[in-house]
Amino acid sequence: MSSLDKSSRAIPLTVFIPCKNEEANLARCLQSIPWVDEVFVVDSQSTDRTVNIAQEHGAKLVQFDYKGGWPKKKNWALENLPFSNEWVLILDADECLPPEAEEEIRKIVTDPNHEHSGYWINRRYFFLGKPLKHAYFPNWNLRLFKHKLGRYEKITDLSTDSGDHEIHEHVVVKGTTGKLKSIMDHHAFPTIDSFMEKHNRYSNWEAVVENSSKDDESYLQHDGVKGKRRLRRIFRKLPFRPTLRFLYVYLWQGGILDGWQGYVFARLHAQYEFLSFAKAKAISRTRK
Repeated sequence: MSSLDKSSRAIPLTVFIPCKNEEANLARCLQSIPWVDEVFVVDSQSTDRTVNIAQEHGAKLVQFDYKGGWPKKKNWALENLPFSNEWVLILDADECLPPEAEEEIRKIVTDPNHEHSGYWINRRYFFLGKPLKHAYFPNWNLRLFKHKLGRYEKITDLSTDSGDHEIHEHVVVKGTTGKLKSIMDHHAFPTIDSFMEKHNRYSNWEAVVENSSKDDESYLQHDGVKGKRRLRRIFRKLPFRPTLRFLYVYLWQGGILDGWQGYVFARLHAQYEFLSFAKAKAISRTRK
């Protein structure tokens, strides 16, 4: 029997996982949610064993063919997947839930009179095999919500050359939101190469958004995320951004307490900041 075979304890929740070539991560993600009633893996024509792993674990496989523009993968899934349940949880393939999340989420989705429409969950980054307890922590994302009431924000209409799924966009729901106590693990950067590859694409997104003047925070539903969005808008106007980014991650966030991994993590974010700045400047020059 697969780890996702249904049992009497399965809760009425749909999880969907956007994927592309995630054979290194997907099994760990799926194995963390054996108590879920329904799982969709939304793939983008993977060339590794991602599809096989999804099928081996009993997930429903859907292929997404990106045509450019909007919507991207996550909003497309929210619009088009045949959800069997009212509540949805979005997980990236490199994320996994702790065991205590089962009962916490069960109480939410089985309560017909529950007050909130969505929930934020905190993430703990793993970098070079070590959990970061200070750098980029806490890191709140709205991932659990009633699927008819939530959609990802659209920050820019322009092509960002950053891939087929949303990067730094947040879900906005109709209704109030709360916070989960559970903390999920985010195995985003097992190697320096993986950090560089992802952040080269992310810096494309940053450069386009910086030139679009549409980045806003007023409608977001978490004060901490609003604050970071406001800080980002101010930060883009400051000199010496790479140095300031390093100091922010290493000293202000406490990356120094995460040892060697914290130092490298902060230095790589400084490089990411320089890429974002340089690409934004290049775009600005071509428009003059």
